Amino acid sequence: MHVPRKASTAATVMLAAILLSSCSQSEPSSGAAAKETQADRSEWPEELPSSGLVKGLELPLEGYMVSYADQVVIDSALRTLQTECMAEYGFTVDLPRPGVNPPASSNSMNIERRYGITDRAQAEKYGYLLPPEQQKYTAEQTPDLPDIQVEVLTGRTKPEPLAPPTGSDGAYSGSGDKTKPARAEYDGKKLHEDGCVGWAKRKLKLNESDAGFVVQLASTGVSESRPHQPVEKAITKWSACMKGKGHAASDPYRAMEQGLGGTDTDDSIALALDDIDCKEQTRLIEVWFKEESAVQKQLIKKNKDQLTAVERRMKEVLTAAKAVK
Repeated sequence: MHVPRKASTAATVMLAAILLSSCSQSEPSSGAAAKETQADRSEWPEELPSSGLVKGLELPLEGYMVSYADQVVIDSALRTLQTECMAEYGFTVDLPRPGVNPPASSNSMNIERRYGITDRAQAEKYGYLLPPEQQKYTAEQTPDLPDIQVEVLTGRTKPEPLAPPTGSDGAYSGSGDKTKPARAEYDGKKLHEDGCVGWAKRKLKLNESDAGFVVQLASTGVSESRPHQPVEKAITKWSACMKGKGHAASDPYRAMEQGLGGTDTDDSIALALDDIDCKEQTRLIEVWFKEESAVQKQLIKKNKDQLTAVERRMKEVLTAAKAVK
């Protein structure tokens, strides 16, 4: 189942953004997504990249991560259970359909952008941005249900809207995400702890901390391999290559920050293409992947018992999900 020196602050922040872009796959999406046709599997990310500089690459810890295809099975079971639970309270809801808006990567490792941008064909069209069809995944939101239905579904009140601007600067007050515990019961029926969402997860015995543990190890893998001498040497060569093309970037994460922060699409595309060409010329991806693989193998050895338990539990969750009709 796809069930030392520290990195710079900028690199760490960028890494967090990269890893989080493919996480939280169980979160409900917009109501509009739920009304779309059946999920198109041809748009789902491949378990192994088939193009770009990471073609065919798979890091050791990916063996303990849930693939997107398996995640859709789990999320579909959760959707079914949540819908049945809501019906017990008299509500008919059309919850988001898993698999409709797939992410860019098959699992939380996000190997496609783990070391910065790697796919030249995409870069030629979009620079550092994801293709439009992949951007829809990151735009998903909780469905817009009536207040009471949100309480029954989540066990929390509906997030409070932002207060209107009050100052001359037009700034909004409040975070817009404040919630409170839901009422104890509705129509004489006690609400589940954490609502129907929590009830459904408990039915599958889903332990969300398992995925978080593996992601944390993966984050350690990339940050600990970053200062290895072969990686440092390759990044230095890459940076020199970029300087020769007219760009100032100390590492691939800085280049990505520049590419995503600019407003000129043509400049972003040119930067992305030079970035990828310099990676290929210096073998940066090959070197970093080799070093991180070694670090991850040591992390697996050190945490073998816990990872074996994670793998076992996720197989049980997947089996339980497949049994939901």
